[in-house]
Amino acid sequence: YDTIAFDVFAMVCDDAVLRGGEPVLVGTTLDVKSLGTDQKFLPIIRELAEGYVRAAEAANVAIVNGEIAQMGSHMAGYGEFPFHWGAACVWFARKDKLLTGSEPKPGDAVVVLKEEGFRCNGWSLVRSIFADAHGERWHEAKFGDSTLGMAALTPSVIYSRFVVGLHGGFATEGVSPLHGVAHVTGGGIPEKLERALRPSKLGARLYDLFEPPEVMAYSQKLGNVSDRDAYRAWNMGQGMALITPDPDAVLAHAKEKGVSAKLAGEIVKEPKLTIVSRGGEKHGQELVYDLR
Repeated sequence: YDTIAFDVFAMVCDDAVLRGGEPVLVGTTLDVKSLGTDQKFLPIIRELAEGYVRAAEAANVAIVNGEIAQMGSHMAGYGEFPFHWGAACVWFARKDKLLTGSEPKPGDAVVVLKEEGFRCNGWSLVRSIFADAHGERWHEAKFGDSTLGMAALTPSVIYSRFVVGLHGGFATEGVSPLHGVAHVTGGGIPEKLERALRPSKLGARLYDLFEPPEVMAYSQKLGNVSDRDAYRAWNMGQGMALITPDPDAVLAHAKEKGVSAKLAGEIVKEPKLTIVSRGGEKHGQELVYDLR
């Protein structure tokens, strides 16, 4: 339970940088079925709290509240302690530094940041695939040196602190110009990069993406999911894509901060997204998506 806060914070803090903002404050509500009348569930709460502090530090934000609500029969899920953890983030930005969507230009580079887990998305498909193959207790199935459940729960990388360092955030100067940011969550690269490029009516060609994490590749193979659908359901190894005219500066900053990043492609005039697949079905072949 001590890594779950990283997923919670990544989903709100990393959305804050999409328009050039800097996340500052986070508040959450933890909905549980019941805390019980003894200390049975206290170790779980303690693990959640420990991760809470570490995730806030990683995102460089302050926690302003942490409500716990006992929902009784309204809360359902697996095990004795099902819960729902929701968060909200307050971010600040300077008007003259906002990313409006008009900044991308043909020839700009696309730098992707590596992700080792599912990043909270595509879980309905993941659960369905793993339950069909391994049963309801699929999380206990052996996977490598651990279990399938632990592999699936690989915590999200929080990128916001790194991205704020690039564009400067609210109060500091940045080290590299950014023309766009795509947070690769639900809908995958096709949907999220399309949002970043929609105002400019441009497209992208991504020819050197990261390979998908082992557990994601296993899920794709086990569920017979096409590469085209996999790139729409999951991040396939990259949790964020940065559009920049100066990829060398971005990559140098990534190396300095210990962030796994690579030059993956470029922005093109034609409003289409071309992905050279790293999936298990058509590895090395082109997938083409029309961008609206």
